[in-house]
Amino acid sequence: MMKNPDAFDFWYAVNNTEVLLAPPRRLETFGATTIDYHLVTELMDSTEKVRIREGRLQAYRPRILSPDPSSEPTLEGFGDAEATSYLEWLRRHAQDLMLLQYGFRIRKEGVREEVITDRLDTVIARVKKDLAHRNNPLAALLVGVDEPWEVCLVKLMVELVQRSAPHHARALQADPDGLRHRIERFFRKASRDPNLIPSLSALLHKQGLFNEYQDRFFALVRAVRRD
Repeated sequence: MMKNPDAFDFWYAVNNTEVLLAPPRRLETFGATTIDYHLVTELMDSTEKVRIREGRLQAYRPRILSPDPSSEPTLEGFGDAEATSYLEWLRRHAQDLMLLQYGFRIRKEGVREEVITDRLDTVIARVKKDLAHRNNPLAALLVGVDEPWEVCLVKLMVELVQRSAPHHARALQADPDGLRHRIERFFRKASRDPNLIPSLSALLHKQGLFNEYQDRFFALVRAVRRD
C-alpha cells in the first residue's frame, strides 16, 4: 500500500498508466458493476521482473444528487493520504466526469499478485491471450507503475465513467429513481413466468402507473393465455 504519496508520484502514475483492454459493456445505470482488473507493472530497480495484480473494483449504482458544493465521490478501501490525492484529481476533472456528480463510488477489493521473470511486452501479450480465452465482458487490462499502483485503478475507473456518463445522464434524467427500469424488468420476467403477472399488476397500481401501462399489460395477459 502506498505511503504518503506526493504530487510527483501521483502524476507520474497517472501519466504512465495505459488501459490496454477495457470492458466492452458500459457501467450499469441501475445497479452495481464489478470490474475484474489485471494490472501489469515492472518492478522498480529490477531487470525483467514483472508483477501481475488481479482484483476487483466495484462501481455502485449511480444516482442524481441535488447540486451541493460539498458533495464529492467516495473512495473506499484506500488509505487517508491516498484518498486525499485521488479525490483532488477527481474534483479537478469533475466537469468531464458527469457520473461522479451522481454519487459514483469506488471500492477497492481483494488483490492477488505474482511476480514473473520475463519481458514486460511478453507478459502483457500472455495476459491478453488468457483474457481472450476467458471471454469475460467485465475484464480490464492495464499497464502501469508498481508504486503507487493504486492510482492506475483510479485512472481505469475515470475512463469507464467518461465512457458511460452520457448514457447514464440520459437514463437517469428520464428515470431518476429507476422505477421504469424495474417495471421493464418485471414485464420481461412476467412474459417468461405468468405467475408474476399479479405482482406486476400490484406494482403498477401501487405506483399509479397502471393506466399508462394497461394496454401493454393486457396484451401480455392475452399472449400468456394463448400460450
